[in-house]
Amino acid sequence: MRSARATDDRDRTLELRSAIDRTGYYPEVVADGVSAAIAGEQVVSFFVHHEPTFERDEVRRHLSVVVLTPTRLVLAHTDEHAGDDLLPEPYTSTSTEAVRLSAVKSVVVTRMITSPESGPSSPAEAVMTIGWGGVSRVDLEPAGCSDPECDADHGYTGVLSSDDFSLRVSAAADGGEAVTGLLAFAEALSARTHSA
Repeated sequence: MRSARATDDRDRTLELRSAIDRTGYYPEVVADGVSAAIAGEQVVSFFVHHEPTFERDEVRRHLSVVVLTPTRLVLAHTDEHAGDDLLPEPYTSTSTEAVRLSAVKSVVVTRMITSPESGPSSPAEAVMTIGWGGVSRVDLEPAGCSDPECDADHGYTGVLSSDDFSLRVSAAADGGEAVTGLLAFAEALSARTHSA
């Protein structure tokens, strides 16, 4: 739920580490995975989101860390597991992905504003969806024509959309600072992909 706004060119690596530490969620493990993925690059902006999930009778924790460097978008996800046949002890898994900024095709931001008749206010929720073509979704439906009497098979029509990563935060669940932080990160990413 922590973020850094990219208003200047200073390196925010120490701020990122502090935000990871504040989550209290295996900070050494998370920081190690994120640091390896960043590979020594400068941290321009970041967003850290701690999200518990419910699995049957247990609560599992999930931490997403998104980092903007001068050349890449780095995503890291850490989950905890109770143990299984291969690893009987509880363990964490951290997955990272680094995407060239020039590969980012879209940054979609949705802001939910309550009482819009009062004018602009702090968003109650925000969703950031980033697409770079790694995952695509196809929504198909039967195609038709304007003739209501026609019963011919016109095939299908559809929409292909890229939504490789999506993150939603709300003021009610995560706090207003998280919503502001996600929007600041999205703004910094949009600015960098404009010129990439």
